[in-house]
Order: sequence, then C-alpha cells, then structure tokens
Amino acid sequence: MTELLDSIVEWSGAREDWRPISRWAVMAWLVFYVLFLLYAFRMHGGFLWIDSANLVVHEGGHLLFGWFGPTLGLWGGTILQWLVPFLLATYFFHERQLAGFVFCTFFFFENWLHTATYMADARAMVLPLVTTRDPEFAKHDWNTIFTNLNILPYDTRIAAVIRFLGWCGMLASTAWLATNLRTKEK
Repeated sequence: MTELLDSIVEWSGAREDWRPISRWAVMAWLVFYVLFLLYAFRMHGGFLWIDSANLVVHEGGHLLFGWFGPTLGLWGGTILQWLVPFLLATYFFHERQLAGFVFCTFFFFENWLHTATYMADARAMVLPLVTTRDPEFAKHDWNTIFTNLNILPYDTRIAAVIRFLGWCGMLASTAWLATNLRTKEK
C-alpha cells in the first residue's frame, strides 16, 4: 500500500519545488483574492460575476452526464461545475505552477457558494431556472435531489454547511498563497 501511495506522490510532483513566481505577482494575486472575497461577502449569496461561467459549465454537465442516465444527468451539473476547477487545480499542482493552482483551488471552492445558494432554494424554488431543454419541463436540481434522498426539509442547513466550507476553502487557499509570499524571490 505504501508503494502505491509513494508512486502517486511521485507522479503528482508533490516532492518538487513550486516554479518561481515573483513577489509582486503573489502580492497582485493576493489583492485580487481579497477584493473578490470582499465582493462575494457583500453579495450575501447573490449571483457573482464568475457564476455566469459556472452556470455554463453546470448546464453542460447536465448534457454531458445525461448520456449516462437521468440520475447522473441530474447530478451532472454540479459534478462538472466542481470537477472542472478541481481537475485544473490538479494539473497546475502537477506542473508546480503556484498561481494557477491557487486560482483554480480558490474558484473550486467559490463554486460551493453558488451551489449552496441553489441548494438553499430547494424548497422555496424562487430562483429562476436555466435549462438547455424545454423550459416547461425544467426541474430544480436540488429540489429533486433532496426529495429523492428524503432530506428536503434540511436544504438550508445543508446549504449553510456547503457555503461555510466554500468560504473556508477560499480563505485557506488565499492564506496559503500569502504564506508563500515570504519564500518567493524578490
């Protein structure tokens, strides 16, 4: 088992140093993340500008995973919405590109805010639905998912946990980048 884990760590490149990045680039990225965090905080769970891109990926996920049946098609929106930044973060981690890794990790967790807003709407269903198919047959993903799992009454609690974890992830990735500031070249 340890041989398998060692081979995975070796393949990932985790033992290699990050590629150099200037101190000014790290500081510029930190300013960007802090401004985005303030913007997201002020929006109180509202639709953020980046969510337009997330929505396109989400809807594409329904179409892509829909090939594997209605259940995966239903879950596919959120799966792809989270999978794209996660896989990009994995790529940048493997390539040891710090800025790209932190950017994708940050926006992986930002997707959780968008998902939490949609989850919290599962019972109320007041958010406008977007679909690539006939709007008359559009379903609210999380209403359907939570209903199928018999947890619909807990939609806002689940959403609060997802939102909290999203904020933790965004803050942690920003803080981690900040800790790397002192180790970067001038």
